Amino acid sequence: MAHLRETSDKALKLLRTLPRVQIGNLRPNPNSKQNDKRGRAQHGGDKHGAGNKGSGQRQNFMRLGYETGNQPFYLRFPYEPYYKGHHMKRQYPPISLLQLQVLIDTNRIDISHPIDISTLCNSGLLKLKPAEMEYGFQLTDDGLDNFQAKINIEVQHASEAVIAAIEKNGGVIRTAYYDPRSLHMLANPKKWFQKGVPIPSRMLPPQDAVDYYTNPKNRGYLANPEEISQDRLVLAQKYGYQLPKIEDDSAYDMLTTAKDPRQVFYGLEPGWLINIVDKTIIKRKQ
Repeated sequence: MAHLRETSDKALKLLRTLPRVQIGNLRPNPNSKQNDKRGRAQHGGDKHGAGNKGSGQRQNFMRLGYETGNQPFYLRFPYEPYYKGHHMKRQYPPISLLQLQVLIDTNRIDISHPIDISTLCNSGLLKLKPAEMEYGFQLTDDGLDNFQAKINIEVQHASEAVIAAIEKNGGVIRTAYYDPRSLHMLANPKKWFQKGVPIPSRMLPPQDAVDYYTNPKNRGYLANPEEISQDRLVLAQKYGYQLPKIEDDSAYDMLTTAKDPRQVFYGLEPGWLINIVDKTIIKRKQ
């Protein structure tokens, strides 16, 4: 009886708090009223977005750029000369110093060996698409103050601040050009080696890229090494840091390792054949 009394008290208390029953707050039971409108499934008898009559009803869509008889947009405006050849311009996907430091801290990149396109792609987090006019990576200055690694890295484009950040830590940076075939090899070396084809020679840069890769300020791989050494000192004085001596470093051999202008892979010469199954290297006769 006590239980029933408590239940009735709760019910009466609930009724006291609820609003009075009026016309304005009456609602029918859910799903008690059915729609008498006939139609096609959930669309309610409409045209399903196909409109009324003609080609629109039959979903015969117009070709891209057609404006129903009007002069189209690409003919209505004059020719823009600065768009000429825009689809052929070389692209350089960015990788920041912060991303590079994270890859090093998470052991995805081994800094005891030189770093190039193949090393970055083998990290599993960076991809290069030569078919989409991507000619390598550009190193950006995001995370400039937090970069602390001493590396020997080869990229395709780098700013002055990025070069100073790497050389301040005792590292070496180099900018180099790769032709599309060499980029395909570096982006996926295993796929190339499985073809059983000798490693070809790297092509020289085109005429519009020669000035960049022969400039010592850009640390171009075709620049004079003596001029690069002088510019390293000038850059250290400009940014106010003491340039470490690479000659006294224990990792001198790694820091001074560089590719030949015709070489694609570190340690592999053009003309060599890599056999993955037998794990052998077939060298050509001199």
